[in-house]
Order: sequence, then C-alpha cells, then structure tokens
Amino acid sequence: MTDHSSSADGAGEGRPSGQPSQPNPQSPGPYAHPGTAAPQLSPEEARTQVAAAWVRVAPQSNVPPGQAAVPSLPPRTEQPVAESKKDKRKAEYERKKAQRKADYEAKKAAREERKRGGKGGTVPAAASAPAALVSPAPSSSAAPVSVTKGEDRAVPADPAPGGANGTRAVFDVPRPGGRLPSQGRGLHAALRATLLITTCGLALGSCAVTGLVIGRSSVSLKPASLDGQELDRYRLSEFPTQTAAVFAEEYATLCMTYSPETADKRRESLARFASAGVDRECGWNGKGKQEVKLASWDGTTEELPEYGKNGRYLNIQLTYGNGRTTTLSVPVYVKDLGKGSGLRIAGDVGEMPLPVRDTVPVVDKKDEVVDQTLSGQLKEQVLPGYFKAWAASDTTALTRFTTPDATASAVTGLAGVLTDPVVQEVQALAPEGAKVGDKLTYAQGQSVPARVTVIWGGGGPDDGKNAVTLKRSYRVTVVNTPQGWFIKDVRGGVMDPTGGRADEGKTAAPAVSPSATPAAGAGNPSSPAGPSSPGPSSSPKAASSKPAH
Repeated sequence: MTDHSSSADGAGEGRPSGQPSQPNPQSPGPYAHPGTAAPQLSPEEARTQVAAAWVRVAPQSNVPPGQAAVPSLPPRTEQPVAESKKDKRKAEYERKKAQRKADYEAKKAAREERKRGGKGGTVPAAASAPAALVSPAPSSSAAPVSVTKGEDRAVPADPAPGGANGTRAVFDVPRPGGRLPSQGRGLHAALRATLLITTCGLALGSCAVTGLVIGRSSVSLKPASLDGQELDRYRLSEFPTQTAAVFAEEYATLCMTYSPETADKRRESLARFASAGVDRECGWNGKGKQEVKLASWDGTTEELPEYGKNGRYLNIQLTYGNGRTTTLSVPVYVKDLGKGSGLRIAGDVGEMPLPVRDTVPVVDKKDEVVDQTLSGQLKEQVLPGYFKAWAASDTTALTRFTTPDATASAVTGLAGVLTDPVVQEVQALAPEGAKVGDKLTYAQGQSVPARVTVIWGGGGPDDGKNAVTLKRSYRVTVVNTPQGWFIKDVRGGVMDPTGGRADEGKTAAPAVSPSATPAAGAGNPSSPAGPSSPGPSSSPKAASSKPAH
C-alpha cells in the first residue's frame, strides 16, 4: 500500500493521510520573490492546480495505461450574478404587465363564454378558469391550439383527457387587423352621436344669431313717442316760461329803445322777433330818443287763448335812462314746448302799470328772549376781531374765530370790498322754551343764532367826519365749545318785525322784545359793556366760562 504521506512538494505535512496537498493562495510560490504576497487565483485556476497536484501524488502502479488518475471533484457552484435595482424594477414591471394582460384576457374570455352560454349553449369548463386558457402552461405537455380558417374561435387541437366534463376550451381570437369585441362600442357610438348633434346645434345657433343681427340692422327704427301722462310727468307739455321770458326781454329792450339815427337797424332787428302782422316800428313814429337801461320779467304770465298752452302774455318790467319804470306786456308763442324752440312775438305790446305794492304784516315775537349776557360777550370779545378778518379775507386770522365745519361764507370774506367794521348791535337769541328770569346755560356743541348790525367805513379819512359809512345786518350762528364761542355760519339780511309801509309815512307799532334791561353801553358801540342786570337773558355762568379770543 502506497504511503501518500510523503509526497513531493511537501505533501503530507500537517495533512491527514490520503488527502492531496492544497496550495495555499496566501503563501508565495516557488518562483515568487521572497517578501511578496502570492497572487489571487480565480476559482477555475485553483481547481486546475488542485487537479494537477492529485495527478502528481497519485500512485502510478494502480493507474491503467492510457488513463490519468484524476480524482472526482465536487460539482461547481456558480454564484448568480447580482441584478441591479433597475433590472429588478423592469422585471417586476414586465411581470405585473403580463399579469394584468392575462387577467384582462381571462375576464374578456369569460364574458364571451357567458354570452354564448346564455344563447342556449353549454358553458365550457374553460369559463370557470379563464386564466388557465390565457396564460401559457408551464408544463411541456400542454395541448396545442388549433384555429379554424374563417372562424374567430380557437379550440385546443388535442384536449387533454380527463378534462372537466370532457369539454374543450373555446375562446375568441380576433382576425388580423380586427378588434376584440367589447361592451364599450355602444358608449363610443353614443359619444360620437352627442358630439355630432352638439356641433350641428352650435352651427345652427350661430346662423340664427347672425341672421337676427342682420335683420335688426336692416329694419329702420321708429322714433320713440311719449303719451300724455309722460309729457305731464316730465313737464314737456308746460310752457317754457324762462326761455320765453328771456326772448320777451330782448324784444322789449329793442322796442322801447329808439333813435332816428338807428331806425333802419332797429326795424331789421325787430323783424327777426315778430310775426308778419306785427307793427314793424313797434309803435314808434320815428321821432325822439329813448333808451332802456334794464329789462326783467316780473314773474307774471297770462295765457294766450288763441294758442292755448303754446302762448303766453309775459309782463316785462323796464327801467329807462331817465329813471322811469314801467311794465310792458309782450305776447309770446312757442311751437315746441318740450325743447323750447320756435319762439315768436305773436302780437303788439302794451304798456301796463307797475305791480301793486302792499303793506307787510307785523311779526309776533312775544316768545323771543334775548340773552343779554351772551350778546355783550360776543359784541366785545368775539365779533369785532372776526369781522375785521372777514372783511380782509384773512384766512389765517379767520381760523381763530371759526369752527372746523364752518360754511364757505363764514371763511371766505369780502376781500377788502368793505373795511373798518364796527359792531353796533348784537342780539343772541336764547334757546326755545326759555322764559323771562331763567338762568341760561349752554351745552357743549350747542348752536345759538344772533342778529348782528355792523357799521362799515367808520374811522376812515378825516377821522370819520367826511367818510362814507354803510350799515349792514347779518345773521350769525355761533357754537359753544370748551375753548369759547366760535362762528359757524354768516348770512346777510335781517327781517324787520315792525311791518307796515314806509311810503305812506306811517309805520306799525314796533314790537317790543321781552328782553332784560340792556347792558350799559349797548346802544353805543364805543362805550364798554357793563355787567347785565338779572333778567331773562342773563347767564352769569356762560359769561364766566367763555374766555376771550
């Protein structure tokens, strides 16, 4: 028996008997340079070296001639090549895609089989397992499928024996270039029909709108007409008095202004106003001279019966150059009442007396109470400075006397037309309901009306001896504020409560205002105001709580 323990190349050192020596990949070879590591061997090269070592150490006597003693090696185990993530995702996608396709084909085949079965046929066993018909069988023993020419149905060529009920699986196969039958054809047809009908409807609508527009544009529109109620509502049937009055004023001025030097021009101007039968000279005989300084309608009218609502007699008041004043009645015709056009003088004029003047009734002011204390305070502390700034239109100074919401007339002023104001009289009216002897108090923000008389032009040239003075009256509204009394509004003119007529030399009895005893110097603007006696218009609290401006 051969001893394999002592073999060449160091076989048997540290190894059991009968085992070939395995080369150490980490040990240097016989031709390697000392100190360098052995090269790494692939699995195939290592197997080759191991086989060569077995051949060298095998006993030669036991090997038949012509045969090499090569030991049997263990089977080669190859490591599978690792797949990348991209390949895995692609493979998974293909698998799911194939599965979805197989499921769809199986469901479709099942539907077709159910349709055929409902017509009286027998449902094959393949309908219960459509997936097996669509998916390829993994076994090599799967029966082939034959397709009959001219038919859209595939049948297994040699069905496997022992199938379910012994029937053959039948399923539809589309013709080349054809489509699989589906239930969506009806839906597609309905959709196409809907689109076609909608398109036709839109086209017809466009044609109708175009025809309507063309037809309306070709029709001539009739002018709108108003009925009687609408004419009365918008006053289109009323006589245009203002327009006719201006027309009559111009004609009256031409008629009553005459001179021989301008006779021809006057005649031509009058012809443009009057109708055909009106006197061309307007009653003038061609002698003498006269001039009209002012012509104005006095507001009176009279209907012209011959023309109804289209004609009126208008009274024009004339003032001549010599100061004489008279009234001229002028007949005017207006053709279009709505537009106020088509005016003509429809007849000769007539001179009339002036309007009758009458007496003015007396105003009862028995319930009016004047606050003398507030009147004196406004006269001495507030109004003198205000009227001085108001006369000069000094906006900076006016802000010291007016409220933030003062009117335009209170903050504008006279722009120097009048100068040197002197406040002559002030009457501040107590609130309604105040009685004689009451102590008057005013809330914050309360308004009080006052009547103010101002003398303009005092203190002018020559110390006022030869200066012109003007007396003017105003209605002033003052407001109580924490800082004092401020002006909110100023209006011109004050009513005379006595009434009557001045041209007869008689006046009505003056109405006595039930005010308290006036303060000292109330009638003299140059004397200082003293303390007011207790009365219905006194207000000690108001006088002490209002600082001067």
